[in-house]
This record gives sequence, C-alpha cells and structure tokens, in this order.
Amino acid sequence: MPNKVNFNNDLSFSRVVYDAVPSPILVVDEDVRIIDHNQAAGDILAPSSQRVLRRRAGEVLHCLNSELSPGGCGRAEPCGQCVIRGSVNRCLDSGAVSRQRARLELNDGQKVQEVHYLVSAAPLRRQQQDLVVLILEDMGEIEELRRLLPICAKCKKVRDADELWHRVEHYFSKHLDVDFTHGLCPECAAELYPQLMGRQDRKPG
Repeated sequence: MPNKVNFNNDLSFSRVVYDAVPSPILVVDEDVRIIDHNQAAGDILAPSSQRVLRRRAGEVLHCLNSELSPGGCGRAEPCGQCVIRGSVNRCLDSGAVSRQRARLELNDGQKVQEVHYLVSAAPLRRQQQDLVVLILEDMGEIEELRRLLPICAKCKKVRDADELWHRVEHYFSKHLDVDFTHGLCPECAAELYPQLMGRQDRKPG
C-alpha cells in the first residue's frame, strides 16, 4: 500500500505541490543564481542539488554562451540577448509576470542540443530578498510543427523524424493531442454527390 503524505503544515504541502509540477521550476536571484528548484528541474540539472544551488542557471544548463567567458553565465556578449536573464531583469524591475519563448543551445557533453522553452517569470519576496520564479515549459514539439513538414504529394501522409509516414490525423493526434472529425467541403461534396447538391441549389420558387 503506498505511503500517504502527512501534511503537518503548509510548508510540507507547498513542497509536495511544487515537486508535483511536471515543468522545471527555478527560484533565482538577480544574477540568475539558483536558490531552489523543484524535482522536475533537478532531473535535468544534476543528480544532486548541492552541485546546482548558488550556481547560475546558464552554467548548470550548460548553455554555450556561458562557456564563452571566464566569468561564466551572464558575462559573455551574447548573454545580453538571453531570454532567461532578460525575463529575470524585467520581472525584478517591474514586479510583473512575463512570458516569452526562448531558444537555447545547450552542450550535453556529446553534442550541442537546441531546446525551446516558454519562459514564465514571476516575482517572489522571501526573507527580505527579491527573487524570481522561473518556469520552463518545453515547446519542442510545437516548434517542430512550426517547421516545414514533409508531406506526400499524392496521399498527403506526413513523414516524421523517424522517416515513417503517417496520416495527417494520426500525426497531429500524436504530437498535439488533437482529435479529428470528418466532413466534406462544398467542392468535394459537389463532386461526390452532384445530384444531392443540385437539389440543394434549386430553391423553391
């Protein structure tokens, strides 16, 4: 029988909810140093939070730009265009929530990987310190659909990344959880059912 969580106080409840969120959440300071993170963030950052806390986000995410300067994350010229750092600065300046898409190039030690996130930043005040809560929502599948899709000129099947061909309905259902219903456009209805369409065109006088 699974163990039940005993919520002795609001703090333990908040921590369980925090860790239940499937998207990575980082709590950072003005220099994007990680003060805390949820379980989902821990899974992509490092096996031990001791290797993550108080380090800048770009360094633990292995952002390519953080490797361009000896000073690390935020010190290279391209860092001025960083969506994550910019979101933190705007959030601290305005005290308002912001949401922006970001494309990051990360080095996983074997290859450079391009990832797409929707970055949400919200202000947080804790122990007289101004912090920012960052939520990184994976936009990879949506960005993939924004690109050109190979589609068969005859049967209109779509080719996926594994070189397999699927009906359009199957492809979108798999990638966007979209269900389809079928009907007939006026042109196809007239071609398939000309007599029926002809009767509809003849209005009673």
